[in-house]
Amino acid sequence: MARIVIGVDSSTQSTKALAVDTDTGAVLGEGRAAHTVAGVDGARESDPRQWWRALEEAVAGTGHADRAEALAIGGQQHGLVALDADGEPVHPALLWNDTRSAAQAERLVEALGPAEWARRTGSLPGASFTVTKWAWLRDQGLADKVAAVRLPHEYLTERLTGRATAERSDASGTGWWGEHGWDTGILDLVGLDPALLPALAPVGAAAGEVRAPIAGLRPGTPVALGAGDNAAAALGLGLGGGPGAAYGRPALSLGTSGTVYAVTRGRPADPSGTVAGFAAAHDDWLPLACTLNCTLAVDRLATLLGRDRQAVEPGGDAVVLPFLDGERTPALPHAAGLIHGLRHTTTPGQLLQAAYDGAAYALLAALDEVLAAGGERPGDEPLLLIGGGARGRAWQDTVRRLSGRAVQVPEAGELVALGAAAQAAGLLTGEHPARIARRWDTAAGPVLDPVDRDDAALARIAGVLAAGRPLLAGPDR
Repeated sequence: MARIVIGVDSSTQSTKALAVDTDTGAVLGEGRAAHTVAGVDGARESDPRQWWRALEEAVAGTGHADRAEALAIGGQQHGLVALDADGEPVHPALLWNDTRSAAQAERLVEALGPAEWARRTGSLPGASFTVTKWAWLRDQGLADKVAAVRLPHEYLTERLTGRATAERSDASGTGWWGEHGWDTGILDLVGLDPALLPALAPVGAAAGEVRAPIAGLRPGTPVALGAGDNAAAALGLGLGGGPGAAYGRPALSLGTSGTVYAVTRGRPADPSGTVAGFAAAHDDWLPLACTLNCTLAVDRLATLLGRDRQAVEPGGDAVVLPFLDGERTPALPHAAGLIHGLRHTTTPGQLLQAAYDGAAYALLAALDEVLAAGGERPGDEPLLLIGGGARGRAWQDTVRRLSGRAVQVPEAGELVALGAAAQAAGLLTGEHPARIARRWDTAAGPVLDPVDRDDAALARIAGVLAAGRPLLAGPDR
């Protein structure tokens, strides 16, 4: 009889859960439940209690919760969950794409300087980072009500086990984690008592056990530490973990946000702020560049144009920078979308293609910097193309045309949940989760041949971005 584990992906807009056979990696059941996100003018927030309800629904929906022998949760990175003494939110959770803390981010970078932030934490704290969100919450006068600070997957794991634990991958996106633990100097800088944070657990440890019969799970079922979403997806792709690890092979994720990352042996640190120096889930490192505007922004342009999202057309000189939610890479948190170069001859399909190009440009431009930050050399292997947009023909063609590289589209879906499942399986087998995922062959999928790189389009976008920066920066910037 198959040994079953459950991997959970608690993302911005939904929770997905997979029941997986530990021997073969076969997905035996899947559950899903939606979330709501509120906010305008840079605000993006959710009630974390809905994540818990969605987790229960999704796990039960797998149909195998009562047979699961272990479980792990991957969750959206950076989010700030601030709880009172009764474990209730003092404010809706601030999500990774909430840009209201842009001013606090600027002040914090100025306080220590870019080089010092990069040396201590590997990253510059932009508006996405938890440290800036905590500073914003303090400025709202809410800090005195807070008895615990958690990240999204930590909040869910604690509710499941009754124990507060942190792990390196998600902690590395807070802005107050250094290579060896919480940076007390940064915590002092933002007035955060380390007693409000969970204890950092050693790599590969269990977070605890299921404490009650929740969603069909049996009490006593082991729960792994979990991970931030991109680190969990890297596990799900089998990246990292020693021999056969494909160090330096880049993955390009096309979802609500866009990310490009690679697992590296070297600890990344980028004082320019383009690359975030994250940790991988078990060991190794995960330099990453992230954009706020990806598939949803392009879909919004398609809706405005009255076209199907795949209805692109070649040609034209228009440039679209679809920074509808502000932008993280490049660091333009107050930006709005920009369209340049319209002609009488510009067609709606060409304008939609320009939106794809603008969304993909920053990720591909950051690719070499991601590898350099982790001390890896660029290779010629296909880009791993993952996320909700990866199966769309227009996205595939855009990435190939702007990169000049082949792309591989893994057939496995829900890689964050698969990575969490591999982590749960590691509790049972003692294997490194990435090696388990390689055994499951999760990265297998068709390879699309390269095409000639469109250097003219890249130059157009770069020129408009450089010239338009003062306008994109927002009022009085």
